[in-house]
Amino acid sequence: MIDLGGGVLLYREYFDREAQIALRDAVRDIVLQAPLFQPTMPKTGKALSVKMSNCGALGWVADRQGYRYQSRHPVTGQPWPTMPAMLQELWVNVAEQAPAPQACLINYYEPGAKMGLHQDRDETMFTAPVVSVSLGDTCRFRIGGVNRGGATQSFKLQSGDVLVMGGEQRLAFHGVDRIYPGTSTLLKAPGRINLTLRRVHEEPVETEQRLV
Repeated sequence: MIDLGGGVLLYREYFDREAQIALRDAVRDIVLQAPLFQPTMPKTGKALSVKMSNCGALGWVADRQGYRYQSRHPVTGQPWPTMPAMLQELWVNVAEQAPAPQACLINYYEPGAKMGLHQDRDETMFTAPVVSVSLGDTCRFRIGGVNRGGATQSFKLQSGDVLVMGGEQRLAFHGVDRIYPGTSTLLKAPGRINLTLRRVHEEPVETEQRLV
């Protein structure tokens, strides 16, 4: 584990190859039930370069109506699939005493996809950390402080790495500069899957899972 300061922790190769394969297969099952969809910017309707889905009690969506969490897939109208036990166990191990995660955002980055600097602030509870899992090709991740325009640092995230953003850096600006195609053989095609676990509200929601 590498302590990057301010509540940011990087666990290199938290998931070994066997665990990565199991998690990849679990994500494939989720996407069969809740297909990837194309999020758009609220004001412009411009498509983001990533495709996404969710699992857990709540899912994050972005469209002309805004950024928000909801309990059903925006295209199929069906509830989000159950969050895999592996991810619930990860949360218990790295999120200390935080209540159970209510959402896991699944982002799929094709080779040319990126994500600009942004804050994870659509939740109502910020005392629980954000826990991020990387699968597939390596990316260059960038993180700054809690104010836009400040100094940033960047580093590579590889398949199996886990990044935790908590404490004073829970609302840090962060993003993905680029993907390095061909740096992993985990996925059938070049690209990266990012799984982001969050506790959305302090209070439970109806379909919230109990931690394994």
